[in-house]
Amino acid sequence: METFWIKAAQLVLALAILIIIHEFGHFLFARIFGIRVEKFYIFFDPWKELFKWKPGKYIGGLGKQKNLSATPESEGTAKEETQKKSSFWGDTEYGIGWIPLGGYCKISGMIDESMDTEQMKQPPKPYEFRSKPAWQRLLVMIAGVLFNFLLAILIYAGIVYATGEKYVPLNDAKMGLEYSQAAQNAGFRNGDIPIEADGEALDNLPTEDRLRMLQAKEVTVIRDGKPVKINIPENLIFDLDKELKEGNSPINFFSYRIPTKITQVMPGEGAAKGGVKVGDQVIAINGSPTESLTEFLTALEGHGDQDVELTIVRAGEIKSDTLNLPIHLSENSKMGVGLEVNPAAFFNVKDKKYNLFTSVPRGIEMGVDRLTSYVKSMKLVFTKEGAKSVGGFGAIGSIFPESWDWIAFWNVAAFLSVALAFMNILPIPALDGGHVLFLLYEVIFRRKPSDKFMEYAQMTGMFLLIALLLYANGMDIVRFFFK
Repeated sequence: METFWIKAAQLVLALAILIIIHEFGHFLFARIFGIRVEKFYIFFDPWKELFKWKPGKYIGGLGKQKNLSATPESEGTAKEETQKKSSFWGDTEYGIGWIPLGGYCKISGMIDESMDTEQMKQPPKPYEFRSKPAWQRLLVMIAGVLFNFLLAILIYAGIVYATGEKYVPLNDAKMGLEYSQAAQNAGFRNGDIPIEADGEALDNLPTEDRLRMLQAKEVTVIRDGKPVKINIPENLIFDLDKELKEGNSPINFFSYRIPTKITQVMPGEGAAKGGVKVGDQVIAINGSPTESLTEFLTALEGHGDQDVELTIVRAGEIKSDTLNLPIHLSENSKMGVGLEVNPAAFFNVKDKKYNLFTSVPRGIEMGVDRLTSYVKSMKLVFTKEGAKSVGGFGAIGSIFPESWDWIAFWNVAAFLSVALAFMNILPIPALDGGHVLFLLYEVIFRRKPSDKFMEYAQMTGMFLLIALLLYANGMDIVRFFFK
């Protein structure tokens, strides 16, 4: 239960940050062009809001309101103020809604989610959205998406500036990689070293190379010293996801293949009694070679409460000795040792440091890479398996870490910011992309779509979004009860 609340808190915080930045993009460009913004809300507020505040005018929430000025002005008078007398910040009501599904800016003279059709029946006023040139309205609508993408770049730049990037390049993993069963079914073999995805070299961060391999049509690996091409099935990403969720494999697609090195020996346990020491490297069990850590762990299974013969290599001052040690395993096939799991302990490590100037280009590179990968993955949503994998807030919350880690949190937040930018620019009515589509129509054909058409388009778009929201979160519930 504690893990659930930690993930939920991270999800709500991330959504709040992304919504504020997105809506601030709309707000800022609207105010730059002299367009009045009537409301700026985090989350939606049907019927009642949790909190509202208009600078110098009033403060309140849950249907109650306290005036802050000696002579409170009426809303009617406020709406009749001229653009010249308007305040950059003061004309807007800021608030928090109670449904955490998004947020909005209510921009004067615009058909949006507020569906304020009465305002549109009045003569256009100079401070309204509809009174401004098409290019200004276009920039206002694009600003939210632009700010989300810029936020992702800023976060990625901040992460690499603070932590750098330390990793073992795939082609420096001399023992190759270990692959899950789903990956092996697709054609990979333990020990393969990936070098190319669709003809492009793989020498980036392993996490980025992982995505490139999954989205490629063909991956080239080095196997037994020779290049081998593997055709990647389109459903591999779904097979890996299913394998991970079912807990059938400790490996997510691939992991580094590393030796079995002892880092700790528990007093009184089987390994200590048998003479194992810290620094020993296990190379065989009962005479069968165990070249990698995974093979070692697999070989131990099924030997509970039995004696096994461990073949180890022990480094000495002059030479290394090979010893055979009798070890008694516990009932759960354990011998009481700690094992080295960090590939950096065995292979060459690339350690990149970034300063204030070099972190920004890297942030841009990472932002573009995440956006490209996300766009490529969207085509899978329209497959049968992809439709089943669609998720709502439960699926989003699950990608946050189980314990609070700020670096991991910001990594997820940056990815969600990229995803939000892309989803919002889709040409669907009620999304920013829908408004952009109609504005481009106006620019090209020199005439606006009618207000009635815009109203119907907005309602249709909202209906589609609500249906998608219900479906996505419904799939979360189905997976929770029938996983």
